[in-house]
Amino acid sequence: MSAGKRNNPYARNFKEFFTSQLAEKAGIVGTRYGGENDPLITGLEYDSRKVKPGFIYFALPGLHADGHAFIPEAEKWGASVIVHQDELKEFREWVTYIRVKDSRFAMSPIADAFYNHPSRHMAVVGVTGTEGKSTTVYLIHQLLGLLGLRSGFISTVMQGDGKTDFCNPEHQTTPEAVTIHKLLADMKRNDADFAVVESSSHGLSKRTNRLGDVVFDVGVMTNVTHEHLEFHGTWEQYRSDKAELFRSLDAAPDHAKLDQKNQQPRRKTDEVYYPQKVLHSELNALVSVPSFGVVNADDPSADFFAEATKHKTYSYSVRGADADLSLKIIESSAWGNWYEVHAAATGEDLIIRDQLPGAFNAGNVLASLLVVSNLLSKDIKDLIPLIPYLKPVRGRMTAISKGQPFEVMVDYAHTPSSFETIFPPLRERLNASGGRIISLFGSAGERDTRKRPEQGRIAAAYSDIVVLCDEDPRGEDPVAILEEIAQGCVADQGCKTDQGAGDSKTVNKDLFLIPDRPEAIRKAFSLAKPGDLVLLLGKGHENSIIYKDGKIDYDEISEAEKALDELKNN
Repeated sequence: MSAGKRNNPYARNFKEFFTSQLAEKAGIVGTRYGGENDPLITGLEYDSRKVKPGFIYFALPGLHADGHAFIPEAEKWGASVIVHQDELKEFREWVTYIRVKDSRFAMSPIADAFYNHPSRHMAVVGVTGTEGKSTTVYLIHQLLGLLGLRSGFISTVMQGDGKTDFCNPEHQTTPEAVTIHKLLADMKRNDADFAVVESSSHGLSKRTNRLGDVVFDVGVMTNVTHEHLEFHGTWEQYRSDKAELFRSLDAAPDHAKLDQKNQQPRRKTDEVYYPQKVLHSELNALVSVPSFGVVNADDPSADFFAEATKHKTYSYSVRGADADLSLKIIESSAWGNWYEVHAAATGEDLIIRDQLPGAFNAGNVLASLLVVSNLLSKDIKDLIPLIPYLKPVRGRMTAISKGQPFEVMVDYAHTPSSFETIFPPLRERLNASGGRIISLFGSAGERDTRKRPEQGRIAAAYSDIVVLCDEDPRGEDPVAILEEIAQGCVADQGCKTDQGAGDSKTVNKDLFLIPDRPEAIRKAFSLAKPGDLVLLLGKGHENSIIYKDGKIDYDEISEAEKALDELKNN
């Protein structure tokens, strides 16, 4: 074994994985071999600044920059292979060049092959939807762990490799394919039996193909509303791209895994490769990995997703609709929920308690119960005692307390539908206590602009005071974005609700436009009275704000804590 392979568990010779079948799948137009016909490949990268000796560099076209322009830099850092879609004028004699029809599309099958098809050796759950994805992924991961099973996960907020959970360093829900397959390979190497993957519409789209070579066993749809039309063009295409997750269940071959009845710590066994999916266990009996869907029965697109796969689809409802799990009664507080759920399979009414702030989390819990129950053939009643141990996702209805006389909550809600989800139960609770809602948020630049006034309309309907500030303006004028949102706040129509504050807003009275987010937070806190609730929306877990000239470091929870400390000391 070469030193490179000893030091890098993923290092492989080029021809070891770059077969004729892969060449066809990757859409290769032509190949120009360099000095070595079979170089040792040590990694994959699409950012030229991160290339190391022996890497394959993918030259990707982009919105603001074209990766083809950075091929010389990748070569300088030691790239052995360049994957490109545009015609090149210059070549280095020691580098192999692979021209493909679409560099981004080709990245997925190449990454899957290089990392030895990791998703073929774990049970893989995909979770898609406009809202609720990150929380549902994290809840499934936690439930498996509480049962003594090892899993990894990929979400907007955090990621886990089967041993360690860590913050997602990127601003993407679903990373690029090289990152996806590297994370899956890390999970497999750490003996994880399950992978739970947040699956965005961008990641599922055939245009990006980020998830095109992940072999999914289970698909979950939380909801589908108005989002990302700047990418998909129409809502119908957005929905169809999300449904690729359910279609992929039929494309996958039959899988097998080792019998998991013995749930003692597992050792690695010999693996049977594709088309069988093998998980690690003390026992040596192969059984089929269940393949099924889970949908939100309250969403109008539930049938659309269920019909996208031939596999059985289970359903849940938080509005009392007919479903496999249907919520009948719920009581919510700032610290969690109590609810009664009807289980259609047994006819029983089940009592569930969680410690997840926000009534909407009941739906995420029900989805997670259906996944784990059917994946492991366990009775839902046996899983319910684990629910109080589930922890919320950082930046999802996260309460901030520094001794102030008012509530502060941080949440990632940034779409009209997520506003419609979180505001009503909070308004109902504040009406009962006599407190006010002060909401603070913005809207992303270079994204769907049609949602901006709608965000303003909903916030104005349920909030007593609205403070608008930067989210991620990117290349747009920050003030212009806030003014678009404000159009919905000050409109004469559509701003009234039986539960809400009810009035359209007046600038500098109960509507404030303050682009600088830290300054806006301090304004919101200065307006708060005892018993009020200040909602900081849109940033959640994220670690930066993106402007025209790049990112600036920013953490909403830390900034809120800092501002509260300042308020206490003044």
